[in-house]
Amino acid sequence: MQVLYLDIFSGLSGDMFLGAIIDLGVDFRALERELKKLRLDGYHLHVRKGNKSGIQGTKFEVHLESGGDCGHDHSHDHSHDHSHDHSHDHGHGHSHEHSPAESRDFAQIQTLITGSGLGDWVQEKAIAVFRRVAVAEGKVHGVPPEKVHFHEVGAVDSIVDIVGACIALDLLGRPRVQASPVVEGTGWVNCAHGRYPVPTAATLEILGARSIPLTQCDEPNELLTPTGAALLAEFAETFGPMTGLSPKKIGYGLGTRDNRTRPNVVRAVLADSGSDAATDHDWETDTVAVLETNLDDVSGEVLGHFVESTLKAGALDVFHTPIQMKKNRPGVLLTVLCAASEADRFTERLLRHTSAFGVRRTLAERRKLKRKIVRVRTEYGEIPVKLGHLDGERIQAAPEFDACRDKAVQAGVPVQVVFEAARAAAISLT
Repeated sequence: MQVLYLDIFSGLSGDMFLGAIIDLGVDFRALERELKKLRLDGYHLHVRKGNKSGIQGTKFEVHLESGGDCGHDHSHDHSHDHSHDHSHDHGHGHSHEHSPAESRDFAQIQTLITGSGLGDWVQEKAIAVFRRVAVAEGKVHGVPPEKVHFHEVGAVDSIVDIVGACIALDLLGRPRVQASPVVEGTGWVNCAHGRYPVPTAATLEILGARSIPLTQCDEPNELLTPTGAALLAEFAETFGPMTGLSPKKIGYGLGTRDNRTRPNVVRAVLADSGSDAATDHDWETDTVAVLETNLDDVSGEVLGHFVESTLKAGALDVFHTPIQMKKNRPGVLLTVLCAASEADRFTERLLRHTSAFGVRRTLAERRKLKRKIVRVRTEYGEIPVKLGHLDGERIQAAPEFDACRDKAVQAGVPVQVVFEAARAAAISLT
């Protein structure tokens, strides 16, 4: 199983993350081509090798052009990585200052991403990262997340950072992400609203939403930006020392500032986990959170509503199983499967929307067939079929049931007849 371990001893920002992933070997030109699908104007990318404290790595930069996407000249020496007109120089990000006129709200950013030609996974993850920032900023400023207006995080270079990070992970093969303990500096930052201490309010809210522990060090500067915090919160499954990893490639992403106490770099380690380093199969792997609670006082109506609404909220699966509880009471075991990064959100949902007083949580590794959707022709019309492959062999063919049902109603035949016709057509494919 492939793991990306982020050694964030000097914090993290969006451009440092991208620099490290490119340093690992992700094709910069492929990243650039994918970013063009956003149809954003007024910028160009630059990647160069550099050195920080004797460590050679990659510096990723976004150069903004006059008269581009927003019609402003970005030529100042401030960073971009905070929303609501923050304009302090944290030393990680790009050298630009953004005008409040460039603001986008969360809905506009969603529309920009969903209207692009980017892959579904990249769109989903990019929106999720922005959502984490929107929720944090909304809480800080007392407004609903959907009404949060982004200024610096909504500007072109920060959209490139966040969407680019998701593209880079996709190009890397979507490895599991782990990270070292989160470290932040001390001191103060100057924002449009005044002077505020490090860590910033948004960074704390983002980390707090995932219950990610934070430790401050004696570096008198901001190390972890809200964008860096949101990337960690969305992708990192665990935070701690490397355990059982076999390093294959190591990359370094460079920041801008020369820190006083530590190299201003992030180290990215692409590794195989010890348990799967010698696997002979090409199946896909990931890790999911398994949330469970035992209930003996919940009605069938409440259970049914919870299952339906929680699936709509983004859970991977929701189900309940009859069990025998203490005092010989019949009950149900209610189980929610979700992405590891979403475990806290769905735990809260279980506690708020059922009679549960506690939720058990475990992480489970999954092995999945490589899959793709094909459309096959049958006498009843075209039917989408999901194909599953293992080691180059097609071993599963599952027609889409809803499509089979609709075609069966139109033709006046049993659903199973259409289902079998579609499956046979899929199996006959070479």
